[in-house]
This record gives sequence, C-alpha cells and structure tokens, in this order.
Amino acid sequence: MDLKTIGDRIEISDLLTRYAHAVDTKDWALYRTVFTPDAQIDYSATGGPSGPLEEVVDKLTPMLDLFTRTQHFVSNIAVDLDGDGARVRAMFFNPMVVADAHDGAAAKQFFCGGWYNHELVRTTDGWRSRRLIEESAWFDGLAEAFS
Repeated sequence: MDLKTIGDRIEISDLLTRYAHAVDTKDWALYRTVFTPDAQIDYSATGGPSGPLEEVVDKLTPMLDLFTRTQHFVSNIAVDLDGDGARVRAMFFNPMVVADAHDGAAAKQFFCGGWYNHELVRTTDGWRSRRLIEESAWFDGLAEAFS
C-alpha cells in the first residue's frame, strides 16, 4: 500500500469519526462538513428521513431531540478507493437513551446496529460524502423504549 492510499484511508476514517461525533453532539454545522452540499442521505431503513442534506438536517434535528444520549460506534470500515472517489461500508452500533419521562419514570434505552454505505468524493476540503445510505441490521428494546 502506498503512502497516498494510507493517507486517504486515514482521512476517510477521520471523516467517519467526525460524522459520529457530529450526530452524538447534535452539532449540525459539523455534520454538514461530512457531506457535499448536494449530498443525498437516506436513513429510511431505520425510520429516519431521506433526501437532500439540508432537508435531512431539518428533519433529523427534532427527531434526535427525543434522545438525551446517543453514542455511535463505527467500525469494520471497508474502503474501495478509485481515484478521487471511494465507496465505504462501515458497521455501526448505536445505543440511544430516550428522554426522561416527565412523570418521574426512568429513562429508557434501546440499541441498533447496521451499516453506513457512503459514496465519497475527494474535494478541495478533503473527503466528503455525496451519498449515504443507512442499512439497518437489528434493533433491541425499541418497543419498550417508546412504550
């Protein structure tokens, strides 16, 4: 593996880390830096929004306000580099805590896992995702968390 390939893979790994951090901290300005301005994002497999970047941010913001804590673990990153483009498939594991009930009930937690499928492009600002499709594998505790 040559140094350019190693550098690209490190930058792509950093991009996925930035994505997870942005979602977990609800930092939508940082989230936008993961994507090209014309990116298409599809979270429909997990019940989330699908569409252009800004539309998804507008819909995702109130959805994630339902959770007091989220933590995205991204691993098993498969990168297929092709010049200034790349396809990336990465696993995610995501525990989420539903906001505490106002009646004094304890917060409820659920877990989900799946894959992020990115189409990346090299830009003057580094690697960016022009398309993200989230693929769901499983949920645990979802019904109980929202009952």
